[in-house]
Amino acid sequence: MAEQVVKIRAASTAEPVAEPAPASAHGAELARNAGTPLKPEWFDNARVNLSAVDRRAATLMTRRTVKKEWQAAWLLKAITLIDLTTLAGDDTEERVARLCAKARHPLRDDLVEALGLDFELKVGAVCVYPTMVPTAVRSLKGSGIPVASVATGFPTGLMPLRLRLEEIRYAVEEGADEIDIVITRAHVLEQNWQALYDEIAQMREACGKAHLKAILATGDLKTLRNVYKASMVAMQAGADFIKTSTGKEDVNATLPVGLVMVRAIRDYRELAGFDVGFKPAGGIRTAKDALAWLTLMKEELGNEWLQPDLFRLGASGVLGDISRQLEHFVTGRYSSADRHAVA
Repeated sequence: MAEQVVKIRAASTAEPVAEPAPASAHGAELARNAGTPLKPEWFDNARVNLSAVDRRAATLMTRRTVKKEWQAAWLLKAITLIDLTTLAGDDTEERVARLCAKARHPLRDDLVEALGLDFELKVGAVCVYPTMVPTAVRSLKGSGIPVASVATGFPTGLMPLRLRLEEIRYAVEEGADEIDIVITRAHVLEQNWQALYDEIAQMREACGKAHLKAILATGDLKTLRNVYKASMVAMQAGADFIKTSTGKEDVNATLPVGLVMVRAIRDYRELAGFDVGFKPAGGIRTAKDALAWLTLMKEELGNEWLQPDLFRLGASGVLGDISRQLEHFVTGRYSSADRHAVA
């Protein structure tokens, strides 16, 4: 097979982003990524043009913008893509239950009425630690909102593999629909692709019917070439989603890293024929940040990826700012942040 070369450069033309697909609830169920045997020839000779990546990422929000009712529509779409998350050491069942109530009703009733929404607005998923999965499952019963659980020694992943696999099985048995795993960064830094592939493949098997979201912890991987290669190996091993970060690294989701990862998704689709989802996480704090990520997905992968089955935002805190922006659209005034508490 011919060598795969990643060439990322500033695009001269791109599809307009002024008219997004209408915000909606969950789309059709994602077909699983069956994976492939490890194929180093798909990524070994990959090259990434750093200056072109930075230039492309920097111009995402300067060449086109969305305003007024179109911006409101995009922000509503962003809400449906959020993985509402609590991963704190002092999590309680009550806190998780409140978070799930917010997931069911992410906007105040007066804003829903003022916006004239004719669909049930809800977030993409709720993500918790394994021990909190039963509480989330009970709280979300009948809502159609998936329960995601981190596992495999989150956030470092530095536990024996057998214990990481057992944690996955425990979370699935408790009712988790999705498992967010963390990879062993050392495998990437040492270019040990077989070890990385085998690890993720075993995690995929342990997930059973639950979807696997592979966290690459890109802030620890040092180079964009490593990010591309790790993305490709994770997808070959059967990951249903690839995710930028745990949110605990010094550097989390950035647009240049996201661009490299979605280009890997695009290449994998062409080579293997499977669609893989993408989730940026960490550092996404404002409505403007959310719009930038939606713009990236639309321009690089198209409207098909602006659905929760193929795109998630790991950014619970952004919901408050989106709510403030929507209230400003309705009333012309900004309210204080405490009127839009996440839970």
